[in-house]
Amino acid sequence: MFPAIRPVQQGIVHIAFVIDPMATLNVAKDSTLAMIRAAQRRGWRISVLGPGDLALQHGRVVGWMRDLALKPEAVDDLDSANPGDYYHIGPEGRTALDDVDIVMMRKDPPFDMEYVYATYLLERARDAGAVVVNDPGSLRDCNEKFYATAFADCTPPLVVASREDVLLDFHAEYGDVVFKKLDGMGGASIFRVRQDDPNLRVVVETLTGNGTTPVMAQQFIPAISAGDKRILLIDGEPVPYALARIPKPGETRGNLAAGGAGVGQPLSERDAAIAARVAPDLRRRGLRFVGIDVSGDFLTEINVTCPTCIRELDRQFGLDIAGDLLDRLGEPSAGEREGLAPRKKEPSAGEREGLAPGREQG
Repeated sequence: MFPAIRPVQQGIVHIAFVIDPMATLNVAKDSTLAMIRAAQRRGWRISVLGPGDLALQHGRVVGWMRDLALKPEAVDDLDSANPGDYYHIGPEGRTALDDVDIVMMRKDPPFDMEYVYATYLLERARDAGAVVVNDPGSLRDCNEKFYATAFADCTPPLVVASREDVLLDFHAEYGDVVFKKLDGMGGASIFRVRQDDPNLRVVVETLTGNGTTPVMAQQFIPAISAGDKRILLIDGEPVPYALARIPKPGETRGNLAAGGAGVGQPLSERDAAIAARVAPDLRRRGLRFVGIDVSGDFLTEINVTCPTCIRELDRQFGLDIAGDLLDRLGEPSAGEREGLAPRKKEPSAGEREGLAPGREQG
């Protein structure tokens, strides 16, 4: 027999984070920890759970959650917190997600079937009234590399294909090309292949699994040497500073996970124009917190699953990006205000009249 669902605490905002295990988070740089700290500073109740802790029972999505609180010294100075001892975590309890005010899906890729199934469950919770960020259906639909192709006027020349001849022809046309898997992260499985590189066919065969999996081939952007810029958007509005991730000498990838150095800088006119170009579609899809990647004048990726770089920008410019995000999440999304994104589901007439199943009682 499962334990009773926890009762709702009236008057206290309850935010739940679907994340990787707390012990795996990097206390010095993790953006989710900035969100947790911002919630604690606002006096909110904070819970954490993993994708495997979600379930559908009696038509209602529930989660086995643990309440979490950062220790006072971590709230005051998260950057200096002891990685092995900076939070308190409570016992596990079962909570209905539609009784939670905000559910943050902050599980890192890989975007595997566990992730996909979690979005199905979160979508049911959203339909029952939970505010889920980012929208679960859009998390499934918007592959972070392929989604950028919806804005072809902003991207460099590229192709997406599994056919070897298509990829080789593209390389022959542009000479200096970056090949990357559509499901890679952190700079993994990215290869720059110059003209006359003897490894061209090997790279194509390996990345496509001998023609079975589509990959992206993109013209190399020389401006990457000045930094691959991460621009964060909250409800489609960009933070006024970007984090330029500058590759190590001799390296093509600027990703921080690949050893790049993060240098903050104000948005350029082109950065702002690209952000404005993608913003309406982000709002329409309920993508409330997003990181776009810009190299030179080109959009290269739209990160929707677990955007990072909050901590680096906060540190360099005295910002509180997570606090700004949480303040916005307490309001209707820009997409809802503009009639573009789905609103919370209202009780049906049958539920109001007691004729249809309503919420399970704890």
